[in-house]
Amino acid sequence: MENWNVYLSGEIHTDWRERIEQGARDLNLPVTFTAPVTDHDDSDDCGTDILGTEADPFWKDNKGARINAIRTRTLIERADIVVVRFGDKYKQWNAAFDAGYAAALGTPLIVLHDPAINHPLKEIDAAANATAQTPEQVVRILRYVITGEL
Repeated sequence: MENWNVYLSGEIHTDWRERIEQGARDLNLPVTFTAPVTDHDDSDDCGTDILGTEADPFWKDNKGARINAIRTRTLIERADIVVVRFGDKYKQWNAAFDAGYAAALGTPLIVLHDPAINHPLKEIDAAANATAQTPEQVVRILRYVITGEL
């Protein structure tokens, strides 16, 4: 069976990535998972740590966002499937951008979020191939699309 590349984007404050990865391992699915840098401080500070400090917070964020975009764009472009998780605690603008980027590329997109935030995510849900409520549902989707088995 061919190996699949699955990019896991979005919310960094819960264990959803680990649950999907463990579920795929438990089923012996041929999947390689990739993700953005999930250490919040490293992600925020990479631009100024590497390229030098900035007095204006806009330019600090701009440097970091551009460097992070190298990783994000490359891994999304290489992905067979993109999974984007939206949490209800924080607004994940970067996750919305990743979902839109995957949709624009025509890469299959699975969106993961609690039903309580269906309304603000309605456009993203409409662009997705599937909208799941739990990491376990994502694992079941992966199993089905990779093996053809329920």
